[in-house]
Amino acid sequence: MSHPHAEHTRRNLVGGWHDSHLTPSGRRDAHLVAEELQRRRDPLRSIRITTSDLARCAETATILATTLHAPVFTDPRLREISFGEAEGRSNDWLAQRQVPAPDRDRLDHRGPIPGAETRREVATRVGACTRELMADIDHDHVVVTHGYALTFVITAWMLIPVDAAGFASFATTPGAITHLRLDDYWRNRTLVSLADTAHLNNQSP
Repeated sequence: MSHPHAEHTRRNLVGGWHDSHLTPSGRRDAHLVAEELQRRRDPLRSIRITTSDLARCAETATILATTLHAPVFTDPRLREISFGEAEGRSNDWLAQRQVPAPDRDRLDHRGPIPGAETRREVATRVGACTRELMADIDHDHVVVTHGYALTFVITAWMLIPVDAAGFASFATTPGAITHLRLDDYWRNRTLVSLADTAHLNNQSP
């Protein structure tokens, strides 16, 4: 899942590795996510929560853990893409300096911002974490990450090589749930739902 609404978004600041907490509405949505995951869970399976170590994700994971009675593990490899020197600045500042990514060499395009990550770097670290979780078949896994990083959780889980993920993009929204399921018989890997936000519409007036 992608973390709910965070302070840097409310303030129109570049996120990336810039640390910010959930907004009040983000915390409310995290509780709604927790209730939805509790409703969906298989009572015969244990749950493990793995989260980016950035505050907006770690705070979400703590809320989920209280409802799901599940342990939380932090992993910095699930962080959002780093925007380098742009992090914490206004999105307008970044927009004035960005250049379009080329059709060629998309995986290794770094752009003009010093310290920013490439798509390959993000896909490699997120993929390594995801593959480790895939090897743990004794748990159902809840992964709490960021909008851009989520694409590479999905591609790694679907066994798409990094070199084939140059144009992959799975759009999400804050607080959305993406459901990935492994078929125990055929061993198919199904993207059951992408960026589901129906649970966020269950808010009390």
